[in-house]
Amino acid sequence: MSITDMPFGVLPDHTPVKAYTLKNTSGASLTVLTYGARIQSLQMPGRNGDAEEMVLGHRTLEEYTQPGDYLGAVMGRYANRIADGSFTIAGKASRLAQNEGSTTLHGGPQGFSTRVWRCRRKEANDDAPSITLTYESRDGEQGFPGTCNVRVTYCLTTDNAVMIDYRAESSRATYLNLTNHSYFNLSGSCQKDVLKTDLIIDADTCLEVDKDLLPTGQLLPIEDTAEDFRGGKAIGQDINREEPQLRSCGGYDHCFVLNGTGFRRVAEATDTSSGHRMLVFTDQPGMQLFTANCFNEGSLNRDGSPMLPHTAFCLETQHFPDSPHYPEFPSTLLSVGKTFRSRTIYKFELIK
Repeated sequence: MSITDMPFGVLPDHTPVKAYTLKNTSGASLTVLTYGARIQSLQMPGRNGDAEEMVLGHRTLEEYTQPGDYLGAVMGRYANRIADGSFTIAGKASRLAQNEGSTTLHGGPQGFSTRVWRCRRKEANDDAPSITLTYESRDGEQGFPGTCNVRVTYCLTTDNAVMIDYRAESSRATYLNLTNHSYFNLSGSCQKDVLKTDLIIDADTCLEVDKDLLPTGQLLPIEDTAEDFRGGKAIGQDINREEPQLRSCGGYDHCFVLNGTGFRRVAEATDTSSGHRMLVFTDQPGMQLFTANCFNEGSLNRDGSPMLPHTAFCLETQHFPDSPHYPEFPSTLLSVGKTFRSRTIYKFELIK
């Protein structure tokens, strides 16, 4: 069990970026960058005992800084989409930076994924190394009101779970939605597609979206649709089905309305060829399934191979997209004097 750090590059403004690697006693490791609080690497022991990579990642800092590269990053101040790049709180309108037409995606072009976070605490005791990163998002940053202080803690447990704790407070009322955008591939190879990965999602409905992938406000029952993962099926089984919700994005990019409340198990993904299984636990009301339908042109994996569509999947636990415009959705308003707290766990197992 250990925590080590090393330089990972320098930004054009001369800000250094570090990589922190957490290792447990079970042979797993987790590498986190201060740039975007990103999970750069997540390795789990395979059937033969060797470490196998569970997430996509780049080799260099420069690759992570390309516009629209969200690999492994913390999304904020508002993960997912806000229509028209604006919202109103107590009669006062806020105009946000827009980066997908008129939409604000993942907090804008300079969202949390592009910021250098500070390492505030490292702990390597009790067999569960952890690291806490903080970021102060100033009042007006990307158009969001209030200075928002955000804290993210990554912990790697002895039973090979990655526990992510979020905490945030704001000096003014603001909207907040945080998630991690890791791209998982449980095969151990970044070049294999994930279409045969078996997936279970505990949700009876998902959000209907329009052609711009913005919620319409309607909840769609998923029975007899391509979005029905309740009984478990391969990700690729229905990915090419002729449904408007799939044609809009070339695969899955859907927010599922998770069953239950409080901290609970919400999803399970299994690669039977490698034996890796990932269980997802969260206290959030929604989860975005994204099947890596596209990457930035020229994006490369750690081994130098091109990143190809459907070679990863994301399970982004979060509140609903565009909630500021839908009062019937669970509220994402963070009021003054209140503290936002949330926990998500990705737990890994080996099956025979």
